Amino acid sequence: MIGVLSTNSSDRPLFPRISVGVLVTALLAGLIADITWEFWARAITPLWVGGPLQPAGLVQSVFGFQNLVLAEVIHGVVGVVFYPLGYLFIARPIARTVTPFLPWWVVGLGFGVGLWVFALYVMAHIFAGFPPFLGFIQLTWASLVGHMLFGLVTAAVVRWRESRGDE
Repeated sequence: MIGVLSTNSSDRPLFPRISVGVLVTALLAGLIADITWEFWARAITPLWVGGPLQPAGLVQSVFGFQNLVLAEVIHGVVGVVFYPLGYLFIARPIARTVTPFLPWWVVGLGFGVGLWVFALYVMAHIFAGFPPFLGFIQLTWASLVGHMLFGLVTAAVVRWRESRGDE
């Protein structure tokens, strides 16, 4: 795998080269991470907070439409396609540049925290008008755990695929 740029502190490329392998890695990471998130959101979270996390409701609030199926599809596509690409081409390169000493799993957890901030501050607060981080209710913390799981699984799948030379 040849990267576009390399960091000074290591031989690892800063950005992965765009290839079929990288796209498969991103989609696989997104699919497994999204399944993990959905299991957390719909099976575990209700035991903790009394109901599931429902990101489609947030998507509906942000875009102002009523179609729940479309909102679920939008959230799914973002999670399976765009977030893993964000990890590969934004989050991990920033971490490799700013904090190259952090292990992959910390970067993955940090990526998840970043997704949580994006969801509950940028989208829910700035765009949908809800209180910042939904007022830090129990659902807020369940969402944080779910997003951290998403980030960790994304990073783990990317690491696994790279270790096999699949990228």
